Amino acid sequence: MSRSDAGLPRLDVLISDSAAPCGVEAFARRLAETAGDRAATRELGTGGGEGVLVINLPVVAWKRKLVDPVLAALGARARGRRVLVILHEWADLDWKRRASYAPLLPLASAVLFSAPEVAAQFAADPLSRLAPRRSGLVPIPPNVFRPDVLPTSPLTAPLDDARRRGQLVLGHFGSIYPRKQSTQILDLTAALVQRGEDPFAVFIGSFVKGQDRVEEEFMARARSLGVADRVLVTGYVADDAELFAIFDGVDVFAYLFPEGLTSRRGSVLACAMSGRPVVVNAPELPGAFDHHPTYRALLGEGRLRLVSHRATVDEVAAAVEAAASLPRHGSRLDVAAAWRDALAAVDDVLTA
Repeated sequence: MSRSDAGLPRLDVLISDSAAPCGVEAFARRLAETAGDRAATRELGTGGGEGVLVINLPVVAWKRKLVDPVLAALGARARGRRVLVILHEWADLDWKRRASYAPLLPLASAVLFSAPEVAAQFAADPLSRLAPRRSGLVPIPPNVFRPDVLPTSPLTAPLDDARRRGQLVLGHFGSIYPRKQSTQILDLTAALVQRGEDPFAVFIGSFVKGQDRVEEEFMARARSLGVADRVLVTGYVADDAELFAIFDGVDVFAYLFPEGLTSRRGSVLACAMSGRPVVVNAPELPGAFDHHPTYRALLGEGRLRLVSHRATVDEVAAAVEAAASLPRHGSRLDVAAAWRDALAAVDDVLTA
């Protein structure tokens, strides 16, 4: 432990055994890496650990791991250890999943939220009465690091071909699931066609498992809009270098979130690291990024192009057209600093 870490708590970070970790899972692993020697990870369902138990929710494969977080928290509290719960989502989760976390809340010593919106959603839920009063916000960093050298990849060939044909390559990164409104990017693709553009949309990620007919409904929507031949879904990309090689083939990224952009969207930060602009609908409330230095910097640099919270698809299409002609941003995002900000938020709530 370094001198600067003196007095700071050790962290026992729970992770899953998932080979294709989601953003929440990746956050847990990167947080432990950032804390260095004073943090360790262990899989759900295993014993041991010392220091503050850190549980990130939602948990991967939550039905199969239903009791594991609760048992881990009970064991920690029985040994006089503290428990920190980091809530990355709340209202977007199925009610049964939220209810499954109820036994965990009274065992928590403190709760951190990934965004002010998530904190507000939680506060409005009767289950929040079970949680401790000590709480705060954690700035969610990007879960990927851009290497200095990018490889060639079979997945970049379709994008290279599209750009040679003069098509506008529209990018969307992250898991594909209904509440993220990924299908609205299909509507955006169709709107660009109506405006005389020739778009090609690449969805960099995979369909969420365990939700009925997500992939079938997504592709049916693409066919109904007449854009199925303009869409590529890469599937899960595990390697950061390959991921950024795909990012380099994109002209502009776009998102349309039901709640507008919130600071918990690490996928948006990852896209901004490519140097290409990201068009996204604005938060509903001001001050959404006051706790997040990285988001504030990207907004100041113009890498994030905000449209109205309730912008129409045609208005977003116009913003995409304008952003696609912008030059690539050359400066690198300080990802290590973003992770130090996240760790500082954890330490602050535990030492307050």
